[in-house]
Amino acid sequence: QVEVLETGGGSVQGGDSLRLSCIVSVRTASSAAMAWFRQPPGKGREFVAGITWDSGTASYADSVKGRFNISKDNAHHLVYLDMNKLTSQDTAVYYCAAGPSPGHQAGDYDYWGQGTQVTVSS
Repeated sequence: QVEVLETGGGSVQGGDSLRLSCIVSVRTASSAAMAWFRQPPGKGREFVAGITWDSGTASYADSVKGRFNISKDNAHHLVYLDMNKLTSQDTAVYYCAAGPSPGHQAGDYDYWGQGTQVTVSS
C-alpha cells in the first residue's frame, strides 16, 4: 500500500514564496510518477506539476510555469513544490499524488495525500 503525505501549507502574502513537501511510503512501479494538484475554492481539482522518479522529467501547468518548481529526493522518497511569486489565484488545497505513469489528469493517479491549504492574501 502506497501512502502519501503532504506538509508545508500556510498563509502568505502576495509575492511571497512557499515550499510544499510530499513523502511517499514506498517507491514502486505503482508510484513511479508523482504530481501536485490543487483545488481552489468552489472549483475542481487541477494539475499543477508532475515528475517521475527515474528520469526526473518534469511538467507544469501553464498557470505556474516560471514560478513553480518541482523537484525530488529519491533517497528519502520526497517530492517538493517550490512556489514563488504567489498570487491570490494560487489559493487552494494542494494535493500530492502518486501513480504508475505521468499524466495531467487526476484519474492518472491512484494514491493521494490528505491535502494542505495554501492561502495567499493580496
